[in-house]
Amino acid sequence: MRRKVLITMASLAAAMLVCACGKQENTTANASAAASDAQASAASASKGPMGVAFVYIGNPGDAGWTYAHEQGAKAVEAKFGDKVTVTRVENVPEGADSERVFRDLASKGNKLVFGTSFGYMDSMVKTAADFPDVTFEHATGFKSAPNLGTYDVRTYEGAHLAGVVGGHVTKSNVIGYVASVPIPEVIRNIDAFTIAAREVNPKVKVKVVWINSWFDPGKERQAAESLVGQGADVLMQNVDSAVVMQVAEEKKIHAFGWDSDMSKFGPNAHLASAAIDWSKYYLRTVDEVMKGTWKNAPVWGGIKEDEINLVALNDTAVPEAARKAVTARHDAIRDGKYDPFTGPIKGQDGKEIVPAGKTLNDDEKHQINWFVEGVEGSLPKP
Repeated sequence: MRRKVLITMASLAAAMLVCACGKQENTTANASAAASDAQASAASASKGPMGVAFVYIGNPGDAGWTYAHEQGAKAVEAKFGDKVTVTRVENVPEGADSERVFRDLASKGNKLVFGTSFGYMDSMVKTAADFPDVTFEHATGFKSAPNLGTYDVRTYEGAHLAGVVGGHVTKSNVIGYVASVPIPEVIRNIDAFTIAAREVNPKVKVKVVWINSWFDPGKERQAAESLVGQGADVLMQNVDSAVVMQVAEEKKIHAFGWDSDMSKFGPNAHLASAAIDWSKYYLRTVDEVMKGTWKNAPVWGGIKEDEINLVALNDTAVPEAARKAVTARHDAIRDGKYDPFTGPIKGQDGKEIVPAGKTLNDDEKHQINWFVEGVEGSLPKP
């Protein structure tokens, strides 16, 4: 899937050949022609395909976070064709190691580089400072620079819609949540899911197991099996593989897909998937950088922008009442008539965190570090 940039200088070579082989009396004219051809060739190269790079924490594979980003990369190739050259670098660990990758991509002439994992943030900040002519975009981060922007999707809205279904479907009133890394993004998703599930069924308890990794199929399986052992008959996840869905299929219970449609990994277990569509943002950003109109402004799209939704609902497993409730809640969020983080909201200890009538603003949502009532589990200490 990787493509290499090939720059040919055929016109310059042809001009030089004419200059070498032409008659003596045409030497000056041919030299001028060669110079003109060289300038034209250089101009053509500068206007050639724009290098666009994507740095992935995992392998695009068949499902999950990286797969969803890859669909956006493919959309860029499909729309812009030979106007762009798209490079992917897969399985790049977070932290200092990623800095080498970002510097390499920038030094090779890529004009737009997307880093698709939270832990790339500091490496991208350092690299952007040394390559001011390159535009960098960081998914889910909060640090920026003149040439480093941030973008994200309101995944908590998708999680909330899944919670509506989960509250309807569970029979044991225990829903298991396989969680990745305890940052506000993930905590926010757990809370939004729980708020919806308990709105439907106040008896629901959401049990959380952390694996402290975005992608670790082995730990994901252990966490899922542990939750099933604790009585969960529905599993939710905020991790990158489809293993949780596969465990649900094996155990003959139900589960939700995350980031992309995971129905094929558990046809009977699958209830629905909270799927992200990154393509709209990637297409818009590539177009802006190409035209020179890119501006650094944080972006946080959601249901309103059609960037997150609950897809592939299982008509056999999801009752009609749940499907209607999901549609109604989706439309209310889209139209700005409902926000999952509108009070009254109680914390895990039963004390009020958000009073009635107040809705958390985006800054407050980005700082959520507490569990709502109904969540069983603890937040790892920093």
